[in-house]
Amino acid sequence: MKKKISLILNIIIVILTIFASILMFTGIKITHGAEPILETTKLGMFKFFTVDSNIFMGIIALIYAIKEITSKEITKTMYKLKLMATTAVSLTFIIVFTYLGPIAKDGLISLLQNSNLFFHLVIPVLSIITFTLFERTNKLKFKDSIYGIIPTIIYATLYLINIIIHMENGKVSPVYDWYWFVQNGVKTAIIVAPMIILISYIISLILWKLNRKENIWYQNF
Repeated sequence: MKKKISLILNIIIVILTIFASILMFTGIKITHGAEPILETTKLGMFKFFTVDSNIFMGIIALIYAIKEITSKEITKTMYKLKLMATTAVSLTFIIVFTYLGPIAKDGLISLLQNSNLFFHLVIPVLSIITFTLFERTNKLKFKDSIYGIIPTIIYATLYLINIIIHMENGKVSPVYDWYWFVQNGVKTAIIVAPMIILISYIISLILWKLNRKENIWYQNF
């Protein structure tokens, strides 16, 4: 039963990822509320961690779905990749709701418009539910939780390089610092980058623990 639910949820994640990607790529609007932010069209959309992490999640969910349909074993490597992807979209969810939402001009609602309704909320929540409730395993060990920070480190490195390249007189335009991480000075990157990576690891650790089969409160699920 759990495998069937996992299959259904993974297929839904794939469909929503494709749908949301098309919306952002083309600029099609499906909501009418506050002025949307952190949106762009065409290839420019890939500058956002939100988009990259969700597409990564969609790809892994697709591979999972194929393996589940063909009754092939989910290897430890696949579980590691699923942990990485789920951690990445979970980080997106948390940053949006705890940091970006409160500082956005029109509040959280501006970050839940059009494609971002799926990228910032729906897909991350479905991904967390799928991984922690219906794909539990003992194949992943404590040391494997470190894999969850890989997408964050890769993106953080590229983001910092982008900031340094476009720095003028010690400041960076919000055009290049679209997450507003260093608007109080580039030196804040020394604090922000490690903090985001630490948050990412904490998320990965929690997901790993919830994914374990021996969790008592899951025994009768």
